[in-house]
Amino acid sequence: MVRYVYDIAEEPGEGRDEPGAGAPGRPGADAAGLLGAKGADLAGLARLGLPVPAGFTVTTEAYRVFRATGAPPPGLETELAEHLARLERVSGRRLGRVDDPLLLSVRPGARVAVPGLMPTVLDVGLNDHAVLGLAGTPARERFAWDSYRRLVRAFGTAVMGVDPALFDGVLHRVEDQHHVADESRLDACDLIRIVETYKDVVRERTGEDFPQDPFEQLRRAVRAAFASWDGEPARLHRRRAGVPDEPGTAVTVQTMVFGNRDAESGSGVALTHDPATGRPGVCGGYLPGAQGEDVASGTREALPPAEFARLAPAAYGALCGHLRRLEEHHRDVCGLDFTVERGRLWTLRSHVGEPAVRAAAGTVARPAAEGAAPGPAAGGGQG
Repeated sequence: MVRYVYDIAEEPGEGRDEPGAGAPGRPGADAAGLLGAKGADLAGLARLGLPVPAGFTVTTEAYRVFRATGAPPPGLETELAEHLARLERVSGRRLGRVDDPLLLSVRPGARVAVPGLMPTVLDVGLNDHAVLGLAGTPARERFAWDSYRRLVRAFGTAVMGVDPALFDGVLHRVEDQHHVADESRLDACDLIRIVETYKDVVRERTGEDFPQDPFEQLRRAVRAAFASWDGEPARLHRRRAGVPDEPGTAVTVQTMVFGNRDAESGSGVALTHDPATGRPGVCGGYLPGAQGEDVASGTREALPPAEFARLAPAAYGALCGHLRRLEEHHRDVCGLDFTVERGRLWTLRSHVGEPAVRAAAGTVARPAAEGAAPGPAAGGGQG
């Protein structure tokens, strides 16, 4: 019987239908073909003992059925519900619960990077009731409505087909009215207004309301991720780059970790070597009070490692240890995308080898000052 969903933390098995084939911590091509590069990478990080948010991956086998029939395979919804129940047990939270709800990220991932796929949808599971429970207290109100703003924009764009410029126009008008440079300066009342306007945009452009059922949000996000593989942008890139249509895309679903939760939270990218000089030492950038998409956008100036170390010494120390572990394992230059939530660091993606590390460096808004902070020992050269 074909399985369509695997937990990220599952032990590697043998054969094509088992994820993680290959050396521990570095899944082979079969794993990437089944789980996508993203899912295989997360499985490898988990086996190395790095902290990875709990989650699961819907495989390319499910995509193949979707492509052939226009619908997800029979039984996929049951598997999703089973794996979701495991996440709920692990986290002690439930999807859709008003009080401190479980929220999810949904992202497609093919064997190789393919521009044009659906962007990651964060905060899946929020609705008009759950946002109040996520807030809980006045101190967390801004965080909750900022998360809901992100969901409505991402879901409305990636899943419901709304032009992102319409959402951006709403945000920029509110920023201009308050004379602020970016949304980080807006308060909870401003964000509530933005969310309600975003929902009006969705209704006007699609003829339907933003979905309030959390499981419907998850189902639709998975389907949209599959459909994006055959969208015109992704097809055009594959033709130009000579990337085959098979095996298609997998979809990874993870428990949300919040870099925008409070002053002890943030997101960043860290590298074991300076990509410009090749010198060993932590290089990269960190944005407090931000999610990973904020780092990639470059709209805010990232802090260098020395400042990250000053703000969050425990998280920075953990990051250095994880980079050292990764570099020693791969015997190559490495990097990590990470999020800090309430002082705890989570690893979200690794970059291995000089080209990948240079690409990761390009997502950091401002490079770190050379020699600004001590980093992990070099783990060997190429090879």
